[in-house]
Amino acid sequence: MASLKKTLLKQGMKWMSDPRVMKLMQDERVMKAVMTAMSMPGKVQTFTQEQAERIAKAMALATEDEVKDLKRTVRRLEEEVARLQRDGRESRAESRDNGERTAPKRR
Repeated sequence: MASLKKTLLKQGMKWMSDPRVMKLMQDERVMKAVMTAMSMPGKVQTFTQEQAERIAKAMALATEDEVKDLKRTVRRLEEEVARLQRDGRESRAESRDNGERTAPKRR
């Protein structure tokens, strides 16, 4: 794929040095067409992504972005639970170290 890109770039540079092509590129209509052609892959990708999201929504499926957000949220919650557990163990250890004991339960 890289060799194809390199070949196309090399051929394009060769064409750009041709006076006929240079004259053609000065035409506003040609430049507009070239710019439209260059923006087409991005437009196609955006359109495809929007349609995929619309289909996923219609079928009640989670999109890739929604799954990423959920994973991020779960990871944060797991970290928070681990932190709270660690803090709880530390506070119980401090209580034991300070001689503070809870009274035994009476029946």
